[in-house]
Amino acid sequence: MFVSGFTFINSAVRFDYPIVEAIQSIVPLCDEVVVAVGDARDGTRALIESIDSAKIRIVDTVWDHTLREGGRVLAVETDKAYAHISPQADWAVYIQGDEVLHEQDLPAIREAMERHLSRRDVDGLLFKYKHFYGSYDFVGASDRWYAHEVRVVRAVPSVKSFRDAQGFRIRNNEPLRVLPVDATVHHYGWVKPPQVMQDKRVQFNKLWHDDDWVETHVVGPESFAYEDHIRSLHRFEGPHPRVMQRRVAAMNWTFSFDPSQNRWTWKERLKSLAKKLGVNPNYANYKLLRR
Repeated sequence: MFVSGFTFINSAVRFDYPIVEAIQSIVPLCDEVVVAVGDARDGTRALIESIDSAKIRIVDTVWDHTLREGGRVLAVETDKAYAHISPQADWAVYIQGDEVLHEQDLPAIREAMERHLSRRDVDGLLFKYKHFYGSYDFVGASDRWYAHEVRVVRAVPSVKSFRDAQGFRIRNNEPLRVLPVDATVHHYGWVKPPQVMQDKRVQFNKLWHDDDWVETHVVGPESFAYEDHIRSLHRFEGPHPRVMQRRVAAMNWTFSFDPSQNRWTWKERLKSLAKKLGVNPNYANYKLLRR
């Protein structure tokens, strides 16, 4: 079984992405890792080059900043990385620049890839998510955070990144047929120094909206006020991935939240009830197979 990894990144230094940790977290699963590195001049390429692994292969790309509808450029860059994986690959492990796998989950992921290798009806594997917010001590508690997404795909030419690169399509633009794997993606996109977070929000929204919209809805104070943009969080009790320990220890800003003060909208309460009744109330970017 040959396994390729693939990811894309741009402005990792400017926006403090844990891309090094993201790549390090999938290297043990992969025979190669393709990294599409954008054309930002903030030292991102040198950062990727500094990772001590012969498995990493860099593909230099130029971002099309005219693609400002629906975050489409993110899918384009994902496809550029995927296009360079080895033709001998059976599976491809996808990771984004602010996502990290936990080392304790790697055996389950490899076992699932091996077990389903010959099942041609399985297009991918579905992962659980923990979305960290404000600091490394809290995770999102409401359904505004997506609970699952596909992060291992069958390595076939028809796989394409979908919309803003959250998921994939296959064959004739069909959702992937997937099976769940007992593994969790740790998403750290909302854990950054407040000034960096605000800078990232302004620039990131330009991938979806024009300058006037961004100026009206996003541009504001120099620092992002985490406490003004969240209603409900859980305290994180488990250990972070080993590769994240240095970042966690180096956190140099403060954020606190009292989970007993969680506020739930009526929509969130209805969705919670639906889940208890065995109904998925959220949009699913895949087709879940029976085992």
